[in-house]
Amino acid sequence: MQTLASGAILVLSIGWILYVGKAVFVPIVFSIFAVYVIVGLARTFGKVPLLGSILSPRVRYALSMLFIAVVIIEVVYLVVAAKDTIAAFAPRFHESLLRTIQTLTRYFNIESEPTWATLRQDLIATIDVQMFLRSMFASVSSTIVSVEIVVLFAVFLLFEHRTFLTRLASLSNDSRSVARIQDVFDVVSMRFGSYLVLKTLLGTLLGVMSWIAMAFIGLAFAMFWAVLIGSLNFVPYIGPVLGMALPVTMAIVQFANPNEILAVLLALVVIYAFVGYFLDPYVIGNSLNLSPLAILGSPTIWAERWGIPGAFLAIPITTIATIVLSEFSATRPFAILLSRDGRP
Repeated sequence: MQTLASGAILVLSIGWILYVGKAVFVPIVFSIFAVYVIVGLARTFGKVPLLGSILSPRVRYALSMLFIAVVIIEVVYLVVAAKDTIAAFAPRFHESLLRTIQTLTRYFNIESEPTWATLRQDLIATIDVQMFLRSMFASVSSTIVSVEIVVLFAVFLLFEHRTFLTRLASLSNDSRSVARIQDVFDVVSMRFGSYLVLKTLLGTLLGVMSWIAMAFIGLAFAMFWAVLIGSLNFVPYIGPVLGMALPVTMAIVQFANPNEILAVLLALVVIYAFVGYFLDPYVIGNSLNLSPLAILGSPTIWAERWGIPGAFLAIPITTIATIVLSEFSATRPFAILLSRDGRP
């Protein structure tokens, strides 16, 4: 009982420190995440037959960062292209959206039938434009500063990575302690890599299934929405909501028939329910040895601690925490509770 109480105090203390130091810890964790992706891709390039053996580590790291930059540029290009296409189709969707709004007003027995003039007037009257612009500018500025900090940390961590294993081996003169630490580090790396691979595959599956459903119904820009849905799968809770809300909004704009709008909504809800609430916890839980309850509950806890970044990083942090907690007798009961099979 004393051991359990000590472990509880330790866990609560660490949680409080992480909450108080959110502004410091979040960029560091994101930079570690970025470095791990870069290092993982570099190792993958090193395993390519023939080519991998002749590439030096520096060249592999450069190719890894170049690959990530190309992916980001392609995503940005897809967004810009979709924006331009949507702007070209805007006049056609303009009248369709107005007809949908007027149909809804008649359905709910609203006396005055809206027009674009009355809608703009009512919308502008309810929005404090100055406050909105100030808030948007502050949010963009904060995001830019956070990205700069993450990039700075990631650069230094990449330089530190070369000598990390050597310093890890020098932590103690006891070879068993050093081997134990290295084993923990290897397990963390293996499970973190499994999480990234599986989450990417599940996001791809989600995007493909959503694209098939939306293209079958005839929703415009189905490929763009599918890529967006697959990417947002990395963000728990908020990601699925945005992933469904944006295509459904497009359906409202495009279709005047409520049945087609309802078909898009139901198709996305069923697909998200299958992948997000059945397949995702089962596959990720088996791979990371986390209980489904821990997978579904950890994003809520970490979102309360660190906001949206906490929800994004919840599963990797919980996995690492389970492995580390299992190494100490005082905290091992908590690792057992978080594990899937009772063997963290």
